[in-house]
Amino acid sequence: FFLALVATHDTSIATMADQPPPAAVEAASAAADDLSSKVASMNVAGSSEGGSGGKSGGKKKKGGGGGGGGNNGNNNNNNNSSSKKAPPPPPREWTPEMQADYDRILSVGEECISATELRGLITAKGRGSDHAAGFNLYDGFEPSGRMHIAQGVFKAMNVNKCTSDGTNSTFVFWVADWFALMNDKMGGDLSKIQIVGQYLIEVWKAAGMDLTNVVFKWASDEITNNADRYWPTMLDVARRFNITRIKKCCQIMGRLEGSLTSAQVLYPLMQCTDVFFLRADICQLGVDQRKVNMLAREYCDAARIKRKPIILSHHMLYGLKAGQEKMSKSDPDSAVFMEDTVEDVERKIMAAYCPSRAEAAAATSTSSTEGEADAGKESMHLTEDTLKNPCLDYIEHIILSPPGATFTVGSTTYTDFPTIKAAFVEGIISESDLKRGLIDELNQLLDPVRKHFAEDERARGLLEQVRQFKRETAAAAGSSGSGSGGGAGTAQPAQTRRLNLVELGKVQPNCHLVLAPMPSVRPTLQEALDTLDQLKAKAKSTAADTAEGDLVLFLSDWTAKVCNAVDADAKAIDAYYTILLTSLKSLDAELMARVSIIRQSDAVLSDPSNYWISVINVGRHFMLDDVMGDTLQDNDCVGNVIGRLMLVGDVMGLEPASIALPARSAESATIHTLIGRYFHEKLAGMSTPSTMLVESPSLALQEAKESDAHKTENDEYFLLDDPKVHGKSKMKKAFCEPGNVEFCPPIVVSFAFADGGEIAISRSEENGGDVTYTQQADMEADFQSGALHPGDLKAAAFGIMVTTLTRLADGIKADPDTAKAGKCLKQAEKKAAKSKKGGGKK
Repeated sequence: FFLALVATHDTSIATMADQPPPAAVEAASAAADDLSSKVASMNVAGSSEGGSGGKSGGKKKKGGGGGGGGNNGNNNNNNNSSSKKAPPPPPREWTPEMQADYDRILSVGEECISATELRGLITAKGRGSDHAAGFNLYDGFEPSGRMHIAQGVFKAMNVNKCTSDGTNSTFVFWVADWFALMNDKMGGDLSKIQIVGQYLIEVWKAAGMDLTNVVFKWASDEITNNADRYWPTMLDVARRFNITRIKKCCQIMGRLEGSLTSAQVLYPLMQCTDVFFLRADICQLGVDQRKVNMLAREYCDAARIKRKPIILSHHMLYGLKAGQEKMSKSDPDSAVFMEDTVEDVERKIMAAYCPSRAEAAAATSTSSTEGEADAGKESMHLTEDTLKNPCLDYIEHIILSPPGATFTVGSTTYTDFPTIKAAFVEGIISESDLKRGLIDELNQLLDPVRKHFAEDERARGLLEQVRQFKRETAAAAGSSGSGSGGGAGTAQPAQTRRLNLVELGKVQPNCHLVLAPMPSVRPTLQEALDTLDQLKAKAKSTAADTAEGDLVLFLSDWTAKVCNAVDADAKAIDAYYTILLTSLKSLDAELMARVSIIRQSDAVLSDPSNYWISVINVGRHFMLDDVMGDTLQDNDCVGNVIGRLMLVGDVMGLEPASIALPARSAESATIHTLIGRYFHEKLAGMSTPSTMLVESPSLALQEAKESDAHKTENDEYFLLDDPKVHGKSKMKKAFCEPGNVEFCPPIVVSFAFADGGEIAISRSEENGGDVTYTQQADMEADFQSGALHPGDLKAAAFGIMVTTLTRLADGIKADPDTAKAGKCLKQAEKKAAKSKKGGGKK
């Protein structure tokens, strides 16, 4: 989220009232909230939007759903006219003023995707349209303490170009204070981070940014107050892309694909979410953000959102040292900063790299090693530049950016960049003269900023506070690294930010935790049995023995969504859990009376900030390969990675004494490892839960098939669609080879559901007479020896399964909500089958 920023310049300093603090930003930005059509109307339900992704053309207005109008009703009684549509309104006349807006905005970008869409947007929402709110541009910044000239003057110039009087546009700045908090900036003190944000706003005001049509939205307020909208949108973005695609976005953190933490695949997903959460018509960020902005357009295709955000990517200014593809806040000599003195500017520019011919040696910065090289250097700039001269770059993109701007060297004044470059390359302008001219121009741009912070009382106070924060941060860093033995024990441990459901009164301390199965359109009896067995299991840990807490069944509905369970259909996910819970109560009402049901979405929304900070911190701790384990590949959905990070966050929030996982699940081993490692390595003040891998008997009725495509209805029992007659018919077809006790479904199924643990075999005296089994081993011994005939065994199993399925069916029918849930799952199943038949298209 360190965004390099671009802009045009107004030589007069804009005057306006002080920007409101974070809590008041909501009111100040209300006019910007009613902005765009399909791109604007985002929640997870975005997948239900009509139409396939394409150019907006500006032809349809927001009313009636943004794309389809509001003409579903038909007031004409003539049936023949029901399919007729009202003629479209005539296209707006393209005026010279609209062309000027188009040219001015287009000049901001080194690339625009696409210029045709920009023209359509101006037609639909721009100057002279009847769209009250106009269109929306966005960029974001993390208040990290310093602002270089690209983020300051350059951005101010570009914002002025995009929001010029009458353009009917609003520039929305996403103040990423929440992300600065997450990244431990300013000691993790949100109030200090917000002061830094206010300071940066003052810098822009002083640098000439006209704030009349600018809105600052603070992430800490917006995400927290709208967590039920922001996070489901992020989950929906994540479920639509594979890991490979998200890795390609990690250039925004300057990271190479092979050295990623898990959190670094989460950040692009969140930045993509920002686009839709802020209802951006135009993403006006740097070229270095191009890949994640394109992700937002790809998401529109996947979610069937018609109007895509326009990508207007501004140029990335070179760093002042040889080979620096961009400026760096961590290297004070890589750029001119907004607080630099006259002497600082002169020193930096006179020492700046300034070649007059291409130099191969400049390909790599002398200040970086191979392992520290920026990821994606090749795509940092979209135009060919063999010189890569930062001084010429400043002249072209800062000094000459405002309309009518000039550049003076000695006694010669230039009005265009190609002439300046040619004169320098040919030796007409010396390096010293070029730099002296640049120093003069830069100081003229920075002088209003210096004056503002010297004369304005509020600005001066903010600057002093920021300087004090820097001194405190430096002192803390020095103190933490000055102790002997590597400083162990000298630094104060940071407070663990996490959801705390015990403190919130949602669960009892030291609970026994079971995670409900991942939802499907066909819930199985096996899933119900696995869940019951895990609830019955008790970890033999000291914590569990000394303080027995609740039995907790955790319904991971948001994890199901991000992992694409039942196509992330929220109603189908809820329906699955309803069927499961009713079935569990039907099978073991006494046990379920002791179970607390916790729904993940409700738990998260009880304290969303702390929960998601904990999830992101888990991601920062583990390398991506650790979280993927042996069961995930690069072509798998990245939502599976997010789901595993969330699981560790869930366990932290519940703080159980024990947790049961299904032994047959391939990913249980990875989950067990992640939970154990994180508690041991990062949560020294919390007890690590005892983890049990619970082996439930397999209820498979047939031998394993080579693939799922070969499975049939008779392979297992289902919670729905299995009336009592199936208890007999499926068992009749079940595999039951005489003498084979290695795989004998009738024995296993019978003991899994026999009332009282007894199985009575009825047979004639000549066949051995009636016999009752209380131990599975005894029945297996008789079956293996031939003393128990398959027909007699299946006859007993018939009765047990008929009773079991009758109990399940009665429980479902007795509860109207469960019966309704059954119908919902049937509809979801039909939809899934139709989608599969159509090649996976939604």
